[in-house]
Amino acid sequence: MNKLSCKEARGIDLVEYLGSLGYTPKKIRSQDYWYCSPLRDEKTASFKVNRARNIWFDFGEGKGGDLIDFGTRYFKCSVNELLEKLSQTPMSHHFSFHQPSIAGEKNQPDAGKILILEQRPLTNPSLLLYLQKRCIPLGIAQQFCREIDFEMYGKKSTAIGFRNDKGGFELRNENFKGSNSPKASTFYDKASPEVTVFEGFFDFLSFNALHKNDLKALTKNFLVLNSLSFFHQVKDLMDKHQRVNLYLDRDKQGMKCTRQALQWDERKYKDFSKSFREGQDLNDWFVERQSYVLSHHVTKNIRHHQ
Repeated sequence: MNKLSCKEARGIDLVEYLGSLGYTPKKIRSQDYWYCSPLRDEKTASFKVNRARNIWFDFGEGKGGDLIDFGTRYFKCSVNELLEKLSQTPMSHHFSFHQPSIAGEKNQPDAGKILILEQRPLTNPSLLLYLQKRCIPLGIAQQFCREIDFEMYGKKSTAIGFRNDKGGFELRNENFKGSNSPKASTFYDKASPEVTVFEGFFDFLSFNALHKNDLKALTKNFLVLNSLSFFHQVKDLMDKHQRVNLYLDRDKQGMKCTRQALQWDERKYKDFSKSFREGQDLNDWFVERQSYVLSHHVTKNIRHHQ
């Protein structure tokens, strides 16, 4: 069989191709198919394929592209090696060599772009319930977050918004995880020689809730990456501090970055994720801790009244 061209490879339907690799979407919203990323370990689906445009974007890493970009990363191979591999794929898969589209969207390259419509203080009941499920006190969330109305593919939604240093927002609600452009990290400068680093903003909010009565912990500088893809980009900023406290996730990529930092300078960089279980982040641990405290308190009250 003749080797596929790059043009032909890019025309393979990404959803079908991911299916052939054993990946199924966790949810489907119109033309957006959401997966747990095939490129790293994660529990919340943040890898999106837009089937109309046949492209993918990994919100956890802040990177995306077409099928060739995915395949070369997934198999850790060159473009030529990927084309050989695709050419040898059994024809029983019957890949569609066209890009599905929906009326009116084909000629709109920005159709999937998130457009911020309005922002205000947090009041939406569903968002407040979401914060409650993640054990974040409203007062702390209101200090750092906004309620954001946004539009994507003509559909309006509301989410918790966390602003980055370039004016973009990380957006979260019960059913959505995304961000608008520009995407960047968020730095809080309190003129401290120490900086505490988090992967996501819910970890940052959890830290503030955990240390709400600890003024010393809250007067350090804070850096929220908003994506691990920024970790190496902010090395110079971290290196300006005398001490860097790392609270990165305990998944494969987070632990890899932590190990890298300790190799840079183990006297300066400190790993504070050791209290988490494997696969957890600080918010996971905090929710688990709060559940234990509540359960212990309820049990103690029951025994007191017996």
